[in-house]
Amino acid sequence: MGKLRSIEELELLRNKINASIDHSQLCVYICGGTGCKACGADAAKDALQAMFKAKGIKDIKIKMTGCHGFCEKGALMIIEPYDIYYCHVQPEDMEEIVEKTIKKGEPIERLLYHDPVSGKIFVHSKDNPFYVKQKRIVLSNCGHVDAESIEDYLVKDGFVALAKMLGGMTSEQVVAEVTASGLRGRGGAGFPTGIKFAEGRKAKGDGTGKKYMVCNGDEGDPGAFMDRSIMEGDPYKLIEGMLIGAFAVGSDEGYIYVRAEYPLAIQRLKIAMAQCEELALLGENILGTNFSFKLKIKEGAGAFVCGESTALTSSIEGGRGMPRIRPPQTAQKGLWGKPTVLNNVETFASLPAIIENGSAWYAAMGTEKSKGTKTFAVAGKVRRIGLVEIPMGLTVRELIFDIGGGVPDGKEFKAVQMGGPSGGCLTRDHLDLPIDFDSLTQAGSIMGSGGAVVVDEETCMVDFARFFLDFTQRESCGKCIPCREGTKRMLEILERICIGEGKDGDIELLEELSNMIISSSLCGLGKTAPNPVLSTINHFRDEYEAHIHHKKCPAKACPPLLTFGIDPSKCKGCTKCVKRACPVKAITGEIRKPHKLDMKLCVQCGACFDICPFDAVTKE
Repeated sequence: MGKLRSIEELELLRNKINASIDHSQLCVYICGGTGCKACGADAAKDALQAMFKAKGIKDIKIKMTGCHGFCEKGALMIIEPYDIYYCHVQPEDMEEIVEKTIKKGEPIERLLYHDPVSGKIFVHSKDNPFYVKQKRIVLSNCGHVDAESIEDYLVKDGFVALAKMLGGMTSEQVVAEVTASGLRGRGGAGFPTGIKFAEGRKAKGDGTGKKYMVCNGDEGDPGAFMDRSIMEGDPYKLIEGMLIGAFAVGSDEGYIYVRAEYPLAIQRLKIAMAQCEELALLGENILGTNFSFKLKIKEGAGAFVCGESTALTSSIEGGRGMPRIRPPQTAQKGLWGKPTVLNNVETFASLPAIIENGSAWYAAMGTEKSKGTKTFAVAGKVRRIGLVEIPMGLTVRELIFDIGGGVPDGKEFKAVQMGGPSGGCLTRDHLDLPIDFDSLTQAGSIMGSGGAVVVDEETCMVDFARFFLDFTQRESCGKCIPCREGTKRMLEILERICIGEGKDGDIELLEELSNMIISSSLCGLGKTAPNPVLSTINHFRDEYEAHIHHKKCPAKACPPLLTFGIDPSKCKGCTKCVKRACPVKAITGEIRKPHKLDMKLCVQCGACFDICPFDAVTKE
């Protein structure tokens, strides 16, 4: 493939690739996302290739894709055109897959998805309850294309939006289309993307005309992996989205800021960028027009605060990732003092579909003020863990129970932390709440970048708030006193409460400190850090009071507040607690006889409770 000098040449290349593909031919798609690689996807691919070679099979392709989404079932495999969906595939499964499925088209029951909720077995991905209520636009290619093949992206209508834009749209029309679509930034704040583009387009800067387009891929929320999966699974869509944004605002240079902890995303972005440069889809005079755009990758050091726009631009410049006072906004004075438009990965990846299909198509999805779809990383105490993309307006209940399958092990749903460490928790009273920017904000939570951590009845909400505050306190850059010192004082109070040293007035002091930090912090990290504490106090105040006034943890989750014992009627004398659990020899007893626990020696670690197979260890 050579450089493309016109829109017509792009279409000729797409047609040529399409004509060379036999869509009835079998193809094996193995999930090559980070999660599935950790579950042995690479070894499974190598074993399948070796099996094909040994059996003389040459006409079946094996493609490593991006994330399918159903991460807990990795390594995942889809065999097309049968749409046979396999879970937990391992190298030792390959011979049976070749003999039964590849050669005969027969599904292997033990590798199919066995749903723990319905008890049904699903052969096809389209019937899988994890996917049924999803609407995959940003993630449409993930799991269905080779993540390192620009040819695969072109076959899936890649760069159609770019060709449409360069073939007859002005920058004003692109901004108007994005504005009419109702797309709001998916990085957390939900600022209208069209307005941001309009401000960037009008910005004059220092008169040189130089503007920057920056993608924030510094995803650092605990339990969040939306942007990572997009960059790993469909880097071309992100690049096309940045090209659209750059054309809209008049930028000729951009950066993708990615944390260095995402090596696979960085590797695939570099491959995609090199292939785009080879075809002249990045660089000078793209597709024979006067539009030019160069793109670079900046690897960040993994500071959560660099998700804030001014801290991120400072990091790109080589400085310490610390926010500055605004105004001026980055759209007026950002990277190297030039006008800079900054959005996150998912926002840019939404643009190609909007330009290709039109703003009315996109605006028809979602709610009145929250259009389109949103990706979520559903994690925690839920049966179906993974990455999902849902239409705005779907309820919390549908996300957690219909898609996520609900809480496992017969436990009760207690809460879901939406929006990552900067968000707030929603309870059973919010299950029928529609998921959109405004509804979540009114309920005391936020959309954030899309983290959704589910907890059950055994989770202590005081400790839960402490966990998230510990994260944000450590990630504070330290520039402003309210965030640096205020979050530290809050964390100290929460830690005291969790070990039974809470005092009268601690709850009120936490609320006072929270309001002070929110009102006076310099950037969004400090302004949202107290949210988990405030929301848990609001919904679970009784748990705080029990810790402080009664020195008890209602969820029986804080070890210093627990008293352990052994029920002699249940203890079988298996000795597991003695030999493999207790670190201080607080448990004594003979084999096949009830054991005893000395609370004077017990350090309340809970190891005996976790290991006992007969539920003989009690905790109060």
